Amino acid sequence: MTGAIEQGTSQTHGNTHILHFVVRLPEPMETVWPALSAPEGLAAWFTEVDVLEPRLGGIVALRGLGAGEVTAWDVDRVAEYTVEGGGRIRFHLERAPDGGCLLRFTHEFQGEGGETEASWRTRFEHLIEQLGRGG
Repeated sequence: MTGAIEQGTSQTHGNTHILHFVVRLPEPMETVWPALSAPEGLAAWFTEVDVLEPRLGGIVALRGLGAGEVTAWDVDRVAEYTVEGGGRIRFHLERAPDGGCLLRFTHEFQGEGGETEASWRTRFEHLIEQLGRGG
């Protein structure tokens, strides 16, 4: 099985924008986790990481998005980063029956000029490619 972006939705509630994606990945959660939770993993498909303290309440600075803190952290399962100006970015992994995993993604931000559904779709295509190359 190859990776696939199964669903992408965008909602707006007043000044709040929420993007949701479900991405099916053939790799197990333990293989995908570093791509979502380690500076070198995030840099390979998403953005450079200037600081990342891998723990609840840790400092995070994502280049181009801003600095903030780790607002959820459950090793091998959930990484959530809330950054000033970039909003809340949440990665939630679930085991799939076929040995792979599902990535449930949410990006919530305020105002205009934030990330778009198309830009995240492109990023997830890069993630699928990166994982397919073995890291």
